[in-house]
Amino acid sequence: MGVTKEDVEAAITSALSPSHLVVTDTSGGCGASYEIEVVSEKFEGKRLLERHRMVNTALAPHMAEIHAVSIKKALTPAQAQPAADKPQD
Repeated sequence: MGVTKEDVEAAITSALSPSHLVVTDTSGGCGASYEIEVVSEKFEGKRLLERHRMVNTALAPHMAEIHAVSIKKALTPAQAQPAADKPQD
């Protein structure tokens, strides 16, 4: 069997210490394709491309077995905060 959802979660958790992480296996269970939503303080001050690179770097040991990774969200905690909770200026 390929890479498991738990493998992906562990790799991202270890590298990015996320406050929110959703990993969805979109391959039908074979572990070849994943969608990822991640919120991490480590993204502060980073552009979107840099954030995606950080996620890909975390998954590097598994990438030989993963066909596709779709990073749906890579946000800072402030960006992930619902609009109603954000302080008004």
